[in-house]
Amino acid sequence: MMADLKQNLIKARNKAINLFEIIKPQIKLGMTEKQITDLIYAEGGKLYGIQKHWHKKIARIGENTLCPYKDNPTNLALKEDDIIFLDFGPVFEDNCEADLGRTIVFGNDELKLKLKKDLELAFTEAKNFYQKNINLTGAEFYEYIYNLAIKYGWKYGSPYAGHLIGNFPHEQILGDNPEQYIHPENHELMSNLDKFNQPRYWILEIHFIDEKNKFGGFYEDLLNCEL
Repeated sequence: MMADLKQNLIKARNKAINLFEIIKPQIKLGMTEKQITDLIYAEGGKLYGIQKHWHKKIARIGENTLCPYKDNPTNLALKEDDIIFLDFGPVFEDNCEADLGRTIVFGNDELKLKLKKDLELAFTEAKNFYQKNINLTGAEFYEYIYNLAIKYGWKYGSPYAGHLIGNFPHEQILGDNPEQYIHPENHELMSNLDKFNQPRYWILEIHFIDEKNKFGGFYEDLLNCEL
């Protein structure tokens, strides 16, 4: 059963990436965050028959890219030389969750392009670190990622750096407390089994920000399904 969950999560993730690739060229200057989240919903329904997303669909533009997940900033429109990140969590086949975050840079701003590259590099670095050190607590892994932001010359922009994922609705099935997050207050091993004595699968989030220049970026994907 858990082998099926693992494979289903990988399939859901690959479908979410395909959805992102279809959405990306449709994002144009002048579009608002709301228009882009509406696009995510419309294309998800058209491509995969997606009827629900397990968390709110996010498109953050410009200064709003500084905001962590729980914020609900004012709706902004995309301008020249802007930066945007998407964070969406479609539910496939009515029960399997995906969670994907990517950053797009419009124009040739070198600092924003560096941030996009650094997010991808940092994600790979953090994932490799976890695979070599799976007996980490959520708090220890959060501290590593927080310091990774500093290493790359940015500040970490979120109170956590990832969370569990599974069958919908995983938050009700598994709980929604610090132990379910890569969080400074999670002192349990991330490799612990869940309350049903089954393996747990994690999403890793990298949210780097530049407070001085008022922008940030985001990269999110599966952490441990390949293990």
